[in-house]
Amino acid sequence: MTDTTAEQHQGHITGFGTKGYRTYVLLSLMLVYTLNFIDRTLISVVAQPIINEFQLNDTQWGLLSGPPFALFYALMGIPIAMWADRANRVIIITLCIIIWSVMTALCGIASGFIWLLIFRVGVAVGEAGCTPPANSLITDYYPPRSRAGALGIYSMGVTIGGVLAQLFGGLIAGIQGEDFGAWLGTIGLGGLFPGIDWSTVGGWRIAFVVVGLPGVVIALIILLTIKEPPRGYSDPPSLDSQTKAGFFDAFREFGKKPTFWWLSLGAALVAFVGYGLINFQAPFLQRVHGIGVRDAAVLYGAPLAAVAAGGTFLGGFLSERLEGRFPRVAAWLPGVGLLVSVPFYIAAFFAPTLSLAFMLWIVAAIAHYAYLGAQYTVGTAIVSPKSRATTISVLLLIVSLIGNGIGPLFVGAMSDFFMGMEINNAGLSSMAADFNPRLCSTDPTSLGETGPELCRAYANGLRYSMAATVLFMILAAASYFMAAVSFGRDRYRGDVPAAGMSV
Repeated sequence: MTDTTAEQHQGHITGFGTKGYRTYVLLSLMLVYTLNFIDRTLISVVAQPIINEFQLNDTQWGLLSGPPFALFYALMGIPIAMWADRANRVIIITLCIIIWSVMTALCGIASGFIWLLIFRVGVAVGEAGCTPPANSLITDYYPPRSRAGALGIYSMGVTIGGVLAQLFGGLIAGIQGEDFGAWLGTIGLGGLFPGIDWSTVGGWRIAFVVVGLPGVVIALIILLTIKEPPRGYSDPPSLDSQTKAGFFDAFREFGKKPTFWWLSLGAALVAFVGYGLINFQAPFLQRVHGIGVRDAAVLYGAPLAAVAAGGTFLGGFLSERLEGRFPRVAAWLPGVGLLVSVPFYIAAFFAPTLSLAFMLWIVAAIAHYAYLGAQYTVGTAIVSPKSRATTISVLLLIVSLIGNGIGPLFVGAMSDFFMGMEINNAGLSSMAADFNPRLCSTDPTSLGETGPELCRAYANGLRYSMAATVLFMILAAASYFMAAVSFGRDRYRGDVPAAGMSV
């Protein structure tokens, strides 16, 4: 046995590389996932200014922030994942970071609704190449006993990205164009932008450019510092890790396992709720509680995203600690958290004060986001190493089409529906034709005597819509419980026959 073969024979015990280097790689990939979600989430942070500038209703906003992104994210995910199951995963991740970062920056110069839509599609194409190869890399760096915790840490990028998107997006979006132009002049860069009338440049545009461009630098660091490990390095020697699986080969492997389909349904329904809420969180805070875009993001959006990150870590930590006693805990623990979150979310939406709503929302977010690590832990555990990236890409396709594709559009359409009901119930339907909701935040006095009632309907429509959407978490919880039933027998063991496992 050669030294290399002997070393790889121990990979399922030691993992690839030193402990310090593995940690660096894991944190770097978490940073990439964080950047992924900063650029993805930023548009929701500056939602209300975009709605106002392009004069959109909530259904139109839900369409912009949901289906086109989700469709192209889904379409590109599978071919990129199949590429990742055959080629250098570090190079793939690097190229995708560059694509989505440049497209994010271009969103800031969009001259209209259509151009913003096109650039968002570009962001989706790039971001489709992040998670499948990253998951595959992590499973090669970490042995099976450490993967739940590692994937839980990686998954924190979702909520950490949400925090930073809120902080950076809120702070930068609150900057006046004139002030930003003057600042560029003080650091000697004003000459690079001749002819720009900074007084006409909204803060949301500046936010896209400033947040997007640094990703190119991060991509180059990833390329130069992360090694591509041998495929299947940290799996038991009995597993066939080097054979490359085609899409249909991978599909035949995971398609026959009920765990995959229950997991996919549960994750998709959670994403349906999650994307619906996050895309309307800032407008909710601004309409219902009357605060500005900066305060909504910095004082409330960022802390909520931070505690959600804690919930993600907690889910992975508990799964890893409890797995010895409950081998299927990664599948059923998310269901418990989702059931806990539902009443807290609804209470938060109808709380009479912002401070009470904020406290209830914190509890709901922690319980809600404990599910994130599980979808990757369970998804990679039920297939062989050669099929993992493709399996995760199909999972993300389902999650994207149902979650990001339908969630924001559903919340937006229901918001407009409930707003219409509120207006009709108040006997103001004759006034609705001339009602311009953006005046509620910019010039409410111009709406006349009926203005307060119309603006209240504008706020309540979104309140009722978000509360109704949260109820889908109950179905998601049931799906995770069903996944737990079959997880024991579906777990991949190579040449070792699957046996029944306790909860």
